[in-house]
Amino acid sequence: MQIDRRGFVNGALGGGALAALAACYPAWAQPVSAGIAPPLPSVSGTDIRLRIARQTLRVDGKVTRAIGINGTVPGPLIRLKEGQQARLTVVNDLDEDSSIHWHGLILPFHMDGVPGVSFPGIKPRSTFVYEFPVVQSGTYWYHSHSGLQEQLGHYGPIVIDPADADPVAFDREHVIVLSDHSRLSPHEIFRKLKVNPGHFNMQRQTLAGLLAGEDQPLKERLAWGAMRMDPTDVADVNGSTYTFLVNGYGPQDNWTALFRPGERVRLRIVNASAMTIFNVRIPGLAMTVVQADGLNVRPVDVEEFQIGVAETYDVVVTPVEDRAYTLVAEANDRSGMARATLTPRAGLFAPVPALRARPLATMKDMGMGSMAESGGGDGACTAEHAAMGHCTPAGEGAHAGHGGMDHNMRDFSVAPQVKRDPGVQSISPMPVDRMGEPGQGLEDVGHRVLTYHDLVALDRNPDVRAPSRSLDIHLTGNMERFMWSFDGVKMSDHHEPIPFTLGERVRVNLINDSMMSHPIHLHGHFFELVTGKGDHAPRKHTVIVQPGGIATFDFTADALGDWAFHCHLLYHMHAGMMRVVSVRPKGEAA
Repeated sequence: MQIDRRGFVNGALGGGALAALAACYPAWAQPVSAGIAPPLPSVSGTDIRLRIARQTLRVDGKVTRAIGINGTVPGPLIRLKEGQQARLTVVNDLDEDSSIHWHGLILPFHMDGVPGVSFPGIKPRSTFVYEFPVVQSGTYWYHSHSGLQEQLGHYGPIVIDPADADPVAFDREHVIVLSDHSRLSPHEIFRKLKVNPGHFNMQRQTLAGLLAGEDQPLKERLAWGAMRMDPTDVADVNGSTYTFLVNGYGPQDNWTALFRPGERVRLRIVNASAMTIFNVRIPGLAMTVVQADGLNVRPVDVEEFQIGVAETYDVVVTPVEDRAYTLVAEANDRSGMARATLTPRAGLFAPVPALRARPLATMKDMGMGSMAESGGGDGACTAEHAAMGHCTPAGEGAHAGHGGMDHNMRDFSVAPQVKRDPGVQSISPMPVDRMGEPGQGLEDVGHRVLTYHDLVALDRNPDVRAPSRSLDIHLTGNMERFMWSFDGVKMSDHHEPIPFTLGERVRVNLINDSMMSHPIHLHGHFFELVTGKGDHAPRKHTVIVQPGGIATFDFTADALGDWAFHCHLLYHMHAGMMRVVSVRPKGEAA
């Protein structure tokens, strides 16, 4: 069903009822376009042509600069079939180098599309042909790995249909690409972050609120200040400059799609944003998660889930009522939201919920999770105690027993492999496994929120060997200087790759020594999250490591070559939180 957007809006507003209801909404949530959105353009077959070029993008009535694929943002939906041979001819019509990385796809390393790691990039006004066998099915996406082009709109979805029957039953599907867009150039955003990392944080506590004891007692807030840390610093870039998009539509544009009551509707949700972790829910409509990062999981019913940058989730919803529903993708710092409508027919839309209260970082987010329960005379390690260096790690393990900290939380004895320089502001003294938690601000929302512990692979894992060794990797940074790294080492430091032997099985512990969430992505491989699910551990290519937390996965180095390994927050990666993983045959040096 296709309806002209302008004609529908004029007709709907003429009735008066829609306009009266819309007047109750904040300006950003008022529907300018409630027409049925056209589907994303799609390309398929064995010979696909993609053109990268600059263009303009209209979001909520405002025109901005963008980079698109085949003239659209997002780029076209690439539809492939498991078992086929893919040939994708990419034309770079930019005046700068570009690239396309096929996020989550298993392919030869020289087709992975990361300049300087797996190929030289695509020069201006030139063409590159990607060719690889399609060995999997599911929901994935593609994006630039050159400079900051991804922020400008250089991304799009991939759907690979299975060779055999799909275990997920559905009557209709919609692909939903979440993203963030700013009228500022990405280079200007990065410059502002380097000058003042808190530039975009408009949610700091006011002096009046501080004196009134809002959110936190005065002593607690002053203690955070003594440590030169801000509990409202949840997202580096947020709704103060971003408009949050669904398939290129802003909240006022209101991307709208159809269903018939009683249908099983599959929503293939991709987080293609540069910097935004979203919390997704559909008020009044339960969701059944059936796929994570392209791989099938045992169905799990939830009412909300957090989706990190570069993650994908497929959910099935079954709306039975003859009414519209609002899909809400709220930024994790609650500075704004992407919004869309699911409706049985044109002319309906549902209320848009207000933004919820901002989340505040806790001592657990500072890597003091265990101490918050066992340190101090009253059983709690407060910010005031931490600022005075009075919190002592408790319990046993690799990170225990190292005494107090100064205001910067420095204690390198807990992580001797971390490079000691001004780029490392803090080391978490007592990080804890947080994969069983729903994410910042979602602990007490009053309904079921997905956690990684809820995910169970539908099929038995292909490699169930025990790891032969364990590797700790610290996620490090200096938030005051906007410096980011792994183990204190930035990509620009030209350190040796992280070596693996072909076929070996390794347990990797990602230890977050910062107060920010980091979605970490490993190219060319899937890994199994260590969540107690045995030979049905959930397999993913991207995992959110919560602030002050640990995320552990088992990894089989089964793909020969050099592979990028990085935080998928674009400006964190650009600032240095990226390394190369090198997989070589036994006896061959990386």
